[in-house]
Amino acid sequence: MVQRTVLTGARVVLPGGVVDNGRVTVEGTRITVAGPSADPASGRGEEAVEALDLPGRWIVPGFVDLHVHGGGGASFSAGTPEESLTAIRTHRLHGTTTMLASTVTGDLDDLARQAAVLSELVEQGELAGIHFEGPFISPHRCGAHQPSLLRAPDPADVRKLVDAARGTARMMTLAPELPGGLESVRLLADSGVLAAVGHTDSTYEATREAVEAGATVATHLFNAMPSLLHRAPGPIAALLEDERVTIELINDGTHLHPAMLELAFHRAGADRVAFITDAMGAAGMNDGRYPLGPMEVEVKDGVARISDGPTAGSIAGSTLTLDRAFQRAVTIDGLSVEQTVRALSATPARLLGIADRVGSLEVGKDADLVVLDDDFRLRGVMRRGGWVVHPELG
Repeated sequence: MVQRTVLTGARVVLPGGVVDNGRVTVEGTRITVAGPSADPASGRGEEAVEALDLPGRWIVPGFVDLHVHGGGGASFSAGTPEESLTAIRTHRLHGTTTMLASTVTGDLDDLARQAAVLSELVEQGELAGIHFEGPFISPHRCGAHQPSLLRAPDPADVRKLVDAARGTARMMTLAPELPGGLESVRLLADSGVLAAVGHTDSTYEATREAVEAGATVATHLFNAMPSLLHRAPGPIAALLEDERVTIELINDGTHLHPAMLELAFHRAGADRVAFITDAMGAAGMNDGRYPLGPMEVEVKDGVARISDGPTAGSIAGSTLTLDRAFQRAVTIDGLSVEQTVRALSATPARLLGIADRVGSLEVGKDADLVVLDDDFRLRGVMRRGGWVVHPELG
């Protein structure tokens, strides 16, 4: 017998807009109805195994995170299935039903070993792919990456990591101005891997060359790159102005001033902005000390910073979860619910080429959804038809 769940009475955010008193029906792992409760076709006379009336709630698509390093005290860079699954489960509890596992700069052989472990989790359906952040980034903009492990993006080294992922590499962040940068961008594009510009000291002109070579993502725009200046617009202007580029933003109130987020949305729009967490192991945890690749991070008041070494004091990713990013976007930044849903779900799903399965509430897609209350606090999470957080308990 196929499990059937019927959700009614909530405001349902569909690709065409918000439906008040909406209905979502799930059979097995798929959505079979998404629309107004009053639609005669929406009920189809079925008897639900579980029927929930959710007045005063919102139902939105499950969140898609392009850039996350860990959570729940665990890190993808640890290179073990156990730590990776802890991080995955932590973010699922906060509404992220689809995610890439992001690595941190390390020795090439160690990164290849991490990729072998993570690729198995991709094949098992736990992850949507692997994102290599580093080691092919600028020493002048390394942020929380170990400077001694950085290297120029030699295409042979880039190929080594892509091959180690066994077809599961989905994105790689690099600095295109470094020797081999443009060749590596072309290699990635030809291999079906998203080339992302980030941790870069690139100029406006060099960044435009990278986009022409095939780069299509801006890794956490504004962070770890030259500032936007009136006579030296740098990579920010080049990435914002090109319609082919998807813009990552960390909306945690620490990485970006609200005015910069507004600038990005004004110039690029929600169809080109993807909210990310860039979360490290402290996401979902208390303040304290946590590993981030080969480095140690201290979290104080929810802000993660490198605790020692040449980059001490640098912000080291975030402790953000995407439910908090959603709430902040609507209640503080003034974005509409529809804009926020696109930035958290539809846009990253389309970038990854999986919008036929996730990223919106539509018939035939995976039953990945999030239930929010009137204050946009998370109350329920469903992934592939099963409750991760039951809305009556959330």
